Amino acid sequence: MTFPYKHVLLVGATSGIGRAVADRLIQAGIKVTAVGRRKQRLEEFIEKHGEEKASAMDYDVSDINGAPRFAADATAQYPDIDCIFLNPGTQRKYDLTDPKDGDLSDFRAEMDVNFISYVALTQAFTPFLMSKSTPTSFIFTTSLLALVPAPRIPAYSAAKAALNAFLYCLRDQLRESSIKVIDLAPPLVSTELHDYMGIEKGRSMGIPVEGYAEHVYQVLENGSDEVIGGGVGPTEVFRDLNDKRRQVFDEVVPMLRDV
Repeated sequence: MTFPYKHVLLVGATSGIGRAVADRLIQAGIKVTAVGRRKQRLEEFIEKHGEEKASAMDYDVSDINGAPRFAADATAQYPDIDCIFLNPGTQRKYDLTDPKDGDLSDFRAEMDVNFISYVALTQAFTPFLMSKSTPTSFIFTTSLLALVPAPRIPAYSAAKAALNAFLYCLRDQLRESSIKVIDLAPPLVSTELHDYMGIEKGRSMGIPVEGYAEHVYQVLENGSDEVIGGGVGPTEVFRDLNDKRRQVFDEVVPMLRDV
């Protein structure tokens, strides 16, 4: 099989997994419109790949109320988009026993970026994708932490778990449409996401991001709607846990559709 989409709008493309996957998609001949809040990095992305292969839009996903306008602008400017790849993320540690370690606004802001922004953008882009006569898709970056949380990063873990549950619901509600819902659940990957630990320590953890991007592309090219893990660590354990959870969902959901 080949990757079936021709123009990917990739939100959260200025660094980390988003940037690496964007580079890999362009290498495969797929056009990418990169979206992020760091204009210089967006310009560098276009300079690297050229305007025929790459384009960019400036948007900060923390502007939740701005999602409908952004979607309208993006689809008007690039009506051939057939894949919305949502990848924004932020992460920090919280000591839940210490009331001075981050207030509620910090926790809420992290939930907004890692979960609510995804919901807002999904709602904003769904009518456009449903209007297409050709196959389309949403790709969401969740995490293995959606299955097993990391206690030191409760906001991030909770947001990814919420996003994972949202994808199950979305996939079922779109089951009769031509929109495919793809869950990208990475393991620990070496990116800027962990810079709060110190750059040297944070970026030395996890598998190399370029290698992970290659793994992602190979799985997506095979037509899967899930990319669970990245071939390192207890990947099979996570896949088994995910498979059992999805099996239970598929068996139970017919009884829940009218609830």
